[in-house]
Amino acid sequence: MKKLIAITLFLITFNSLAQEVVNKEKSHELKLNAFNIILFKSIETSYEYLINDESSVGISLLVNLNDDNSDGPNYNETFAITPYYRHFFSRKYAWGFFVEGFGMFNTQEIDSYYYGGINGSNNNVEKTTNFALGLSLGSKFVSEKGFVFEFYVGVGRNLITSNSDYYSEIVPRLGTSFGYRF
Repeated sequence: MKKLIAITLFLITFNSLAQEVVNKEKSHELKLNAFNIILFKSIETSYEYLINDESSVGISLLVNLNDDNSDGPNYNETFAITPYYRHFFSRKYAWGFFVEGFGMFNTQEIDSYYYGGINGSNNNVEKTTNFALGLSLGSKFVSEKGFVFEFYVGVGRNLITSNSDYYSEIVPRLGTSFGYRF
């Protein structure tokens, strides 16, 4: 009788382990921000690691390719590294509406003409290095094949700066990104 109970328990345990399906979600994303390429002539790429179904961490790298002679909108940031944390509000895995907290290390070039110039000089470009903290809101959509589309808008404030006379206090965080989850 003991052998029969032991064999039955073994088979039940083996059967339940064999039926356990490991649903390993893809947890890495690479993205390119099309909004910045088109509007600001800046390249921004992002890597995001999905911690669980509700949260992720990531980092973005922005390089501004816009020259001083171009028409169109100007983006003061010439370079930015932006680590971020996102919290998702959906039943799907890292999908849908999210709130993002970010930090941004950025360098800016500001035309001092708009600030009255230094010692009466005109059209002098001032450079500054800053650190900002901010918040963004957005939404992410993922296809069954792993293609990612997201959009977000946010704002941050430069809290630390190397040149307190010439810097932009507010930094934008705007994007319409396309990428792949793997």
